[in-house]
Amino acid sequence: MTASYQVLTLGAVAYAPKVVTIWEGFKSYFSERGLYFDFVLYSNYETLTEALIRGDVQLAWNSPLAFVRADRMARAAGQRVESIAMRDTDLDVQSLLVLPADSKLQSLQDLRGQTVGFGAIDSPQATLIPLDHLRQAGLVGGRDYQVQRFDVLGGKHGDHIGGERLAAKAMVAGEIAASWMVAKNYQAFAAEGTLPAGGTRVLATSGAFDHCNMTTGPSITQADSERFREILMGMSWDDPAVRPLLELEGLKAWHPGRASGYALLERAVTDEQFYSADGRITVQGYQY
Repeated sequence: MTASYQVLTLGAVAYAPKVVTIWEGFKSYFSERGLYFDFVLYSNYETLTEALIRGDVQLAWNSPLAFVRADRMARAAGQRVESIAMRDTDLDVQSLLVLPADSKLQSLQDLRGQTVGFGAIDSPQATLIPLDHLRQAGLVGGRDYQVQRFDVLGGKHGDHIGGERLAAKAMVAGEIAASWMVAKNYQAFAAEGTLPAGGTRVLATSGAFDHCNMTTGPSITQADSERFREILMGMSWDDPAVRPLLELEGLKAWHPGRASGYALLERAVTDEQFYSADGRITVQGYQY
């Protein structure tokens, strides 16, 4: 079976040098199975999302925030985008509010008057969902506690995790009372020594949410979408030629995509006025 397009185009964000290796490998894997695609790298997710809706690319490897924006933009235009695949590591993710083990803070209400660390302005896991979690507990940033963001590489939607690491370091140094980070980074920061062994504890855990997904845009045909997903889902950890690519992309297995895991982020995006209902960027101070 061949694609309806002579060459499908996939868009992704260049958040790290390994991205080129990943998509060159995926391109070869797909070509060997009769579906030819090329990829275009963007410096930020906002430009990628606009390209997907415009039809410049047929697929996008999207952050959760980019998927929320693409869905809003598509609906406003009477179009549709779809999450067709996700990594095993993208499902049911949680963010943690971490503080020093000897901190006197025992509940979220104890954060009143304190300074809390967050990641980049556009990080779903280290800023938007954490702000929402505290808001649901009756704590509003700037009113009940001080927000200390660690803005790194705007437009990358926190993929680089630099903001989370800086926030963690500030918390360890005693510059802030606590800091937010996604659960897997809590483990990674402990393993690398950013967080001292036994020196921290978790004060709060967010609800579960989904992370990245492969998004199809309005310009792809149903046949091409199904064929792309079929080949992607066929990538096996047991294949020695495929495993290095999966390791680089941070997964062991692909799962069917879903949109149900973005409810928390949708609410956060609305409450924090990050995007409008039709996907326009409305947050203040966002540089990408």
